Amino acid sequence: MQTFPPNINGGSGRGYQTLGSPPEGFEQQPPNNWKGVFSISSYMQYFNVDTDIVVNRLMSSFYPIGGDFFSKIDANPDLYGLVWVATTLIFVLASLGNLATYLIQKRTDHKSSWSFDVGYVNVAVFSVYGYAIVVPLAFYFLFRYLESNPKLIQFWCMWGYSLFIFVPSSFLLVVPVEAFRWIIILVAGVDSGMFVASNLKTLVEGNDLAIIVVAAFFLQLALAIFFKVWFFQ
Repeated sequence: MQTFPPNINGGSGRGYQTLGSPPEGFEQQPPNNWKGVFSISSYMQYFNVDTDIVVNRLMSSFYPIGGDFFSKIDANPDLYGLVWVATTLIFVLASLGNLATYLIQKRTDHKSSWSFDVGYVNVAVFSVYGYAIVVPLAFYFLFRYLESNPKLIQFWCMWGYSLFIFVPSSFLLVVPVEAFRWIIILVAGVDSGMFVASNLKTLVEGNDLAIIVVAAFFLQLALAIFFKVWFFQ
């Protein structure tokens, strides 16, 4: 590649110049690190995953005692799972929560009118996005305070995929049988909690930080119970 115009008449012009050698008087400005925080291109690398990788990580989130998720994503942690899973879960909770309410209402009173509860969407957005972003961030700073050295992007990646089990579980929660609903949500909560706890355990081996692993497990379980109580009453 060359810079135009060329030096045709042999004058003082610089003529063709390759881009490998900048013109005289040009001084390259040092990059501003803060600009990268607000640049979309800085985050493109965390969405550079194909379907096979995403599916593999989704399937890994169903295995509660593997504890090898960090090793799988170490070379290429992604935020695609966090954004896609959280957004899908919000849509599923809001829509199926309303559907479950409709089925129960029609089952108890056929003549009563029913309307879509938009409040389910608001609660789903704040609870899912808030949990998926704030909780990993809080654990990251806690580990840093306790002189561990985790990577924030890995925490966001893991917690994002840990929410996936609540997507298929929500379809089963539509069944208007209360005992069945509680079994489904508790199984999903325990599975998700064990997935997070088993992977955090790999970061605290040899350290007296077991209480953090237990806290992470019960936070996942509490989130599952919240989904059941609020969206599938």
